[in-house]
Amino acid sequence: MSESSSTPSQTSGSRLHDSKGADDHALTEDLDLAFDGAEDILRAWRRGMRPDADLTVSEWADAHRWLSSRASAEPGRYRTARTPYLRGIMDALSPSHPAQRISFMKAAQVGATEAGNNWIGFVIHHAPGPMLGVLPTVEMAKRSSRGRIDPLIEDSAALKERVSPARSRDAGNSMLSKEFPGGILVLTGANSATGLRSMPARYVFLDEVDAYPASADEEGDPVTLAEARTTTFAHRRKVFMVSTPTIRGLSRIEREFEASDQRRYFVPCPHCGHMQWLEFERLRWDKGQPETAAYHCAGCDTPIAEHHKTQMLEQGEWRATAVSADPTSIGFHLSALYSPIGWKSWEQIARDWLAAQGSDEMLRAARNTLFGETWVESGEAPEWQRLADRRIAFPEQIPLGGLFLTAGADVQKDRIEVDIWAWGRGMTSWLVDHIVIPGGPDDPACWETLTALLSQTWVHERGAVMTLAKLAIDTGYESAAVYAWSRKQGIAQVAPVKGLEGFNRATPVSGPTYVDATVNGRKLKRGARLWTVATATFKAETYRYLRIERPSDEEIALGMPHPAGTIHLPDWADSEWLKQLVAEQLVTIRDKRGYARQEWQKLRERNEALDTRVYARAAAWILGADRFDERMWRQLETQAGVEPPSVAPAEASDAARNTAEPQAGRITAPRRRGWKISTPRYME
Repeated sequence: MSESSSTPSQTSGSRLHDSKGADDHALTEDLDLAFDGAEDILRAWRRGMRPDADLTVSEWADAHRWLSSRASAEPGRYRTARTPYLRGIMDALSPSHPAQRISFMKAAQVGATEAGNNWIGFVIHHAPGPMLGVLPTVEMAKRSSRGRIDPLIEDSAALKERVSPARSRDAGNSMLSKEFPGGILVLTGANSATGLRSMPARYVFLDEVDAYPASADEEGDPVTLAEARTTTFAHRRKVFMVSTPTIRGLSRIEREFEASDQRRYFVPCPHCGHMQWLEFERLRWDKGQPETAAYHCAGCDTPIAEHHKTQMLEQGEWRATAVSADPTSIGFHLSALYSPIGWKSWEQIARDWLAAQGSDEMLRAARNTLFGETWVESGEAPEWQRLADRRIAFPEQIPLGGLFLTAGADVQKDRIEVDIWAWGRGMTSWLVDHIVIPGGPDDPACWETLTALLSQTWVHERGAVMTLAKLAIDTGYESAAVYAWSRKQGIAQVAPVKGLEGFNRATPVSGPTYVDATVNGRKLKRGARLWTVATATFKAETYRYLRIERPSDEEIALGMPHPAGTIHLPDWADSEWLKQLVAEQLVTIRDKRGYARQEWQKLRERNEALDTRVYARAAAWILGADRFDERMWRQLETQAGVEPPSVAPAEASDAARNTAEPQAGRITAPRRRGWKISTPRYME
């Protein structure tokens, strides 16, 4: 037998030995892999158990935040040192800070939005949890997502690796929803009740709360609905409320700030070291020279040049100026005087303030956006006797500047009162007619007379014959009868309206909405169209226009026009009507919790003239008059035979003499019918 040969038993033993060796080797490899896997698990477990670095929001922003050129005028690494006053606000949003409700009432251009974005980034990266971001509308939430949140994530590596790109098929990461490990960011609008109640939230960021509607889909205050999402998180919640304020007594952010500890940013005087918070009253300049603007120290009264501001901001600190009823609620206030060098200068603030003089609207905007303070509406009723002294005789039913007519109808038990107003550029207006229709809503003849009014005509100073462009009728009394009549007339000329107390400058008239109506004893589902009017807005506007100073007779003779918004009253307006026009005043009252709010209260029982004025003004809004462009105004002037304002007065008179037909000693154009305003389809 050769050496290479072996017995069967030897061969079998060798195979068994080889097999056992292979098994041992495999087992060793398995044990090694298991050990390595256990090590990986242990390392991961140790990493998970290791506490996070105790970063604040401002420290996180300085370490991880990059500003995109898409969303910032100063792209690059974020530096809290650029706006030192934001450090205290951002750090109050950190989990280690005891505050649960943080309010920030601020001017424009102070960096508040970036502070909120830093908080969002901090939550995604460092303290994950469910977060709700609320903008005034859903559309604004979408714009914020595209313009601010997406660049925030894209340009910060720590966030980009945690949030997947938005994909159309991925419901978790869309324009209004960003998922990340341990949490989710949902963006919504204050006008969407569904979005506000969509989920529990540990963090809530409420941006520009003063622009929120009074109610979200008629389900209640948006702020209250959003805050209700944080209930289950108890002391771990954070609510950050930010806004430029609006009107005293109606401002949400002012109400929150006044209920807080009212922190102000104190900075040292570079001359005497006195600590003070910056007030507009101490910004002074030589008359007519805003470029000389300097801040005068409250301690030594020495002028402080603006180049000292950077050092002053670096050495500043937040100090509480009140005691909060709730120790977990803190508030911050900041004006544009603190805006860093290169942003809003003291000189520009002085120029903006000077430019706003003479216009309540511009003064209101300046107080809101420059000082971060609320505007106090002057709701004091003008003296009716002063209005009587300013009445004039119109040369015709509709004076020269009146370009279209609207009416406001107030339904009473025994009558319907209607006032006809003519409107011109700048919402200047003239009272054209006052009509009382006897009988009330139970009298068919009363409605027949009102129907006939829709085709009645009034004569313009240039000879044009006008009909009503729109009549707004109140539905507060006998709404069923009003809806039935309105349905018969159609939507072209008639708009049923409902007054809602409160201010809404952005959209004083909303709608139309469809409501149930009973017609001829039959209930119709969504059978009537209804417009809602924020009556307080138009009442305040009316009183503001009534207080406008008129040019003197000499100035008028020299061709000086009346200011925009001037209300012209005819000599036939009697004392009773004038008293009704100024029958209310705006008062500030406080509720049981001490919050201030403003409301209109009657000075006398009858106020029909004020109500019909508000409804006629609402009709002008529904027509789109507040949004007419130059082309539309010129079209109306052409229909009336009025020369556009670009034509010099002497040239306009010559043109009128060459083209007009003399009638009863006045210059007029041939009388024309068919007066028309084309209402945009979206307004129908």
